[in-house]
Amino acid sequence: MKSNFPKGVFIIIQIFFLLSVSQLAAQMPGRNPGQAAVTGWLDDSHYLFRTWDSEGKAIIQSVDIRTGKGTVISLPETSRDLLEKSLPEGTQPKPDDIVSPDNSGLIRIIDNDLFYFRTGDKEFRRLTDDNAPEVNVRFCDDGSKIAYTRNRDLYVYDLVSFKETRLTHDASDRIYNGYASWVYMEEILGRASRFAAFWWSPDGSRIAYLRTDESDVPMFTLNRLDEEDGIHGTLEQVPYPKAGDPNPRVRMGIADLATGETVWVKTDYSADQYIAWPFWTPDSRHLAVQILNRDQNNLSIILADPLTGDYREIYNEWRRTWVEFMEDIYVMKNGSGFIIRSFMNDWENLYFYAWEGRLIAQLTDFDFRVTSVIRVDEDQKTVYFTATGPESTDLHAWRVGLDGKNLVRLTTGEGSHNISISPKGTYYIDTWNSLSDPGSIIAYNRKGRMIREIHRYEIPSFDPGRHARSEMIRIPTSDGLFNMPAIITYPLNFDPAEKYPVLFRIYGGPDSRNVYNRWQGTDLSWYSQNGIIVFTVDHRGSGQFGRNGLDYLHRSLGRWEILDYADAVEWLRTKSFVDPARIGITGSSYGGYMTCMALTRGADYWTHGFAGSSVTDWRLYDNIYTERFMDTPGDNPEGYRQGSALTWAENYRGKLYMTHGDMDDNVHMQNTIQLISKLQDEGKDFRFMLYPNGRHGWGGQKRMHLRNEEYNFWLESFFGNQ
Repeated sequence: MKSNFPKGVFIIIQIFFLLSVSQLAAQMPGRNPGQAAVTGWLDDSHYLFRTWDSEGKAIIQSVDIRTGKGTVISLPETSRDLLEKSLPEGTQPKPDDIVSPDNSGLIRIIDNDLFYFRTGDKEFRRLTDDNAPEVNVRFCDDGSKIAYTRNRDLYVYDLVSFKETRLTHDASDRIYNGYASWVYMEEILGRASRFAAFWWSPDGSRIAYLRTDESDVPMFTLNRLDEEDGIHGTLEQVPYPKAGDPNPRVRMGIADLATGETVWVKTDYSADQYIAWPFWTPDSRHLAVQILNRDQNNLSIILADPLTGDYREIYNEWRRTWVEFMEDIYVMKNGSGFIIRSFMNDWENLYFYAWEGRLIAQLTDFDFRVTSVIRVDEDQKTVYFTATGPESTDLHAWRVGLDGKNLVRLTTGEGSHNISISPKGTYYIDTWNSLSDPGSIIAYNRKGRMIREIHRYEIPSFDPGRHARSEMIRIPTSDGLFNMPAIITYPLNFDPAEKYPVLFRIYGGPDSRNVYNRWQGTDLSWYSQNGIIVFTVDHRGSGQFGRNGLDYLHRSLGRWEILDYADAVEWLRTKSFVDPARIGITGSSYGGYMTCMALTRGADYWTHGFAGSSVTDWRLYDNIYTERFMDTPGDNPEGYRQGSALTWAENYRGKLYMTHGDMDDNVHMQNTIQLISKLQDEGKDFRFMLYPNGRHGWGGQKRMHLRNEEYNFWLESFFGNQ
C-alpha cells in the first residue's frame, strides 16, 4: 500500500499563535446589482458605466477613459434586442429559449416540440410534431442548422431547407447516441451539458458525438411517491455504476451531414476508459479527443481524421495519483495550436501546443494556480489570464506573450480582482474587493499605469450591534506542512469574555476551496444574529496548496480532511471565547459526508452535526468520481474501510441530525440508511428527516421545512431552546 506521507521525517511543530493575513473586517452591506459597475466597452477608449437614479432606474454613461468625461446614452438595440422585440404580440422571451449564435433566431420548445422564430418573422414556425420530446438543442456556428436528441438518437434540422435528418438509428433504453449517461453528465461533461454529448464542427458539416452502451451497468431502483393518489408508488430504474462496477462502453463517432454516415474514431472499444471533451481544429479537418484510462492517472489527447477515423496521439499526461479531463482548452483561431491549463508541475500553468503535439511555449511557470484564461489576443500575440498569486486566497489578472515572455501582473494589492479589457487591449479596468474592503473600480493603461479611480465603494461605519465582524486567519496543520486559510465570523455584539458555540460550514471535497479573500456582502447571517461563531477552513486537499496538498487525498478520502479540520478545532480550543462543548459542523453532499465523519471518526472534536444528502461509504457512490481519488474497492479495500463513516460509528457520541431526499439519484439515500442501521445496532441516539420525492436538492415548502429544522436544531443544541 502506498504511503500518503512524503519521504523524510516530519518535524511536528506545535504553533499556537495566529498567522493573520488581513485586518479585522466589518461585514457591511456589499456590492449588489443595484450598485455602480463597468458593464462593457463602446470602443477601445470608451467604457460603459452604470449607476442608478433615486427611482431605481439604470443610468448608462459612455465614459472616455482618458479624460473621465461621461455622457448619458441610450444603448443601441442589439441583435438580441431586435429578435426579442419582433416576437409575436403577447409573446415574451423565455429563459429556456435556445438563441442562435448571431442572435437572429431562436428555438422554443412548446409541448415537447420545436418551434423556430427569426427576426422579422410574424409567428413561430413548427419544426417537429411527434410524441417524443426533443432535447439538448444546439445551433451550429452559423445558425443555419440545429442538432438535438430524440429518444436518445441524434437528429439535425436544416433551418434553410426546413428538413430533418436522422443521423443515428440504434438507440434503446441502454444505448444512447449524442445523449450522455447519467454518470458521464454528472462527473465528466457537467450538469450544464444537460445530457448533451455531441459537438458541431466549426463549418457545420459534421457532428462529433458519443455513442454510449450501458448494457453492463447495474441498475439502481428508486421508489417515487405518487402524490396524486398516494397509494401506488412508481419505480424508477437508473443505470448507476458504483465504485468497482462495469462502466458504460463509449466511443466517438463523427457524422457527416452530407451523407448521413458515421465514421468511428478507431480507439480500442474493448478498453476500460473514458472518452470526452473533444475539440475541432478551426478548419474542421481534424477532431481532437481526450481519453482517460479507468485508473484516471493517464490522459491522452488524440487527433482524428473525420474521413477515416485514424488518429495519432498529440499529448499525454501521467500522474501517480490522478489527472482530470481538460474542460477549458483554448483553440487558436489562426490554426497554430491550442492552449491548455495543466498541473504537470504540481501547480496549474498554461502551455501552448501545436497540433502536431509540439510544445510551442510554456506560458507560465508559477508555484501558484492559474485559474482561467480571460482572453487570447491573437493579433497582439498576448494571453490574459487569472491566477491566485502567492497568496492562495487572492485572485489577480496577468498578461503574457504567446512565446511565454513579457509576463506582467496587471492587478496589485490583496483581494479578488476582476478586469475588463478594452477591445484592442489599450486599457483595462480593475474591479476589486477584499474581506476587509468592498473595494473600488480603477482604470489603467496597457503598461499598468493607473489613470484614475473610477468609483469607490462605500465602507459604512462599523456597528457591533448591526454588523458581524469577520477575520481571515491561517492555521498550521499539526505536521507543520500547511497553513490552512480560514475565515471566522463573530456574532453581533461579540464579547471575548463570553464563551460562544462555533459552527463549521464546509463542503470539503478534493479541490473545492471555500475560503477567498473577498467582500462578504450584505446579508447578516442567521447564525451571527443568534450568537453563533461561523467558521470556514480549507484543508490541505482543498486546492489551496496545489497538487502538493491534493495528492494526500489519493486513496484516503476522509482521512486528511478530518485530521486537518481537527487541527482547526484544536486552534479554536485555545481561544478563551470558544466553548469546546459546543463545536458544530454542517454541510451537504460531500459536506454531509464530512459532517458524518466528524461526528464519528472525529468524535473527540465535534459535538453536533447537521448532515444533508451524505455519502457515508464510498462503495455506494458512482465509480468515476470515487475511483478518481480512491481507485476501486478491490484495489484499495483499507482506504474504503477507513473512509467510511460506518467504520467509525461506534465512536459516535455527539448529536447528529441527518436529512435526505428519498429520490436522490446522485447520492442515494441508501448511504444514510446504512449509517442509520449501523448507529441503531450500536445503540446510538440520532435524528433523521426524510424528504419525499426529494432529489439531491429540493425547493418549495420542503426546502423551508429543512431550513427551519436546521435552525431549530442549532438553537436546541447550542442554547437548549425547545
